Amino acid sequence: MENFILHKASSRGHADHGWLNAYHSFSFASWYNPERIQFGMLRVLNDDTVAAGMGFGTHPHDNMEIITIPLEGDLAHKDSMGNSSTIKTGDVQVMSAGTGIQHSEFNPNADLQTKLFQIWLFPKYRNVEPRYQQITLDIAKQKNNFAQILSPNEDDEGVWIHQDAWFYLSDFDKDFSKKLGLKKEGNGFYIMNIEGEIQVNGEKLEKRDAIGIWETNELEIKANSDSRFLIMEIPMEQ
Repeated sequence: MENFILHKASSRGHADHGWLNAYHSFSFASWYNPERIQFGMLRVLNDDTVAAGMGFGTHPHDNMEIITIPLEGDLAHKDSMGNSSTIKTGDVQVMSAGTGIQHSEFNPNADLQTKLFQIWLFPKYRNVEPRYQQITLDIAKQKNNFAQILSPNEDDEGVWIHQDAWFYLSDFDKDFSKKLGLKKEGNGFYIMNIEGEIQVNGEKLEKRDAIGIWETNELEIKANSDSRFLIMEIPMEQ
């Protein structure tokens, strides 16, 4: 029997620090909701807007798979592994924090804000060697399709992480619908609607609404308007 939980955009935690305007789908920093700690192995989904020229100072992470998806603008990155790069809209970046890393992130543009999703998943294995990966996506593949941007497999499409998870980005035209099957038994789906309006297995999602679905083998997504959304298939248990 399929189960689902609907997270309306307005139910998210919110923190406006001036330089950072952040919405939290799950408990984070000063926002705590005991009913919104995680969805399966998905621990953090932050919807961040970083002001021009501002950013996050150097800070540590460990034993977490950290995925960053820029939605608008650029984000410059430096870390203790020696990586120094800029991720742009249309890129995806992953860090396996493992035994521990330190990094900083900032908006390098003087006159443009940066919008991004930052997503944390609990890893399948603890204390792995830290690693970094960044790729540029083929945006055309997202048109009326489920374009895979992340998987557990190094030789598969997209970046890879230490977890049995698959992520997809999609741009659907109005009235287009398509089905997506589960990759691994026991996993669930968490869908964040980025823009527009969609129906996921009959449930309506407006801009920045999200839905978690488990004990199902398939999604059916129909676009009520031109829409963009992120699908995450993730383990419900470790």
